[in-house]
Amino acid sequence: MAVSQIILWRLTSGVFGVMCLFLMATLGILMKISFTKQSIQTALSLGPIIEFQEVSDCCSCSDKWIGYQCNCYFFSTESSTWEESRHFCASRNASLFQLKNSGELGHFLNSIQTHFWIGMFYNKEHAAWLWEDGSVPSQDLFPTSQKISTNYCMMYSPSRSFLEEHCEKKNNFICKQQLI
Repeated sequence: MAVSQIILWRLTSGVFGVMCLFLMATLGILMKISFTKQSIQTALSLGPIIEFQEVSDCCSCSDKWIGYQCNCYFFSTESSTWEESRHFCASRNASLFQLKNSGELGHFLNSIQTHFWIGMFYNKEHAAWLWEDGSVPSQDLFPTSQKISTNYCMMYSPSRSFLEEHCEKKNNFICKQQLI
């Protein structure tokens, strides 16, 4: 009878040991998922800014700037006019965000919950929408607006679209600093 109790105790302790290992592995996986989601939500809430996973060796961004594919991005938490926003970015050797392709910050921009100025404005002289650097926006990314929008600038909205807005309105803004 003593031998059968020893075998029963060893079997029971073995089962509990396996269950313990399984629970620890499950907890580890859940914590990793939780911290990853928390990090993304923290970045998207525009609280403490953290760097994206896609940062390569060429990125070395200032504090409160986000590194992504050899560029640094700053997401303001304060509202300014388009011109004030442009000056803020320029004073930090950057420009208002200029979208080069549909993939640039796609996932991040789709998660933004506030309006942001970008670097596009309506130029009266050329009667066209232009980027801050004077280049013409890609027709693939920005279909031509037929209405003349004097003193209007472009902003990104939480509805995942780009909207014309009077340049004197105050919005948050996105700066982009190219490192290469």
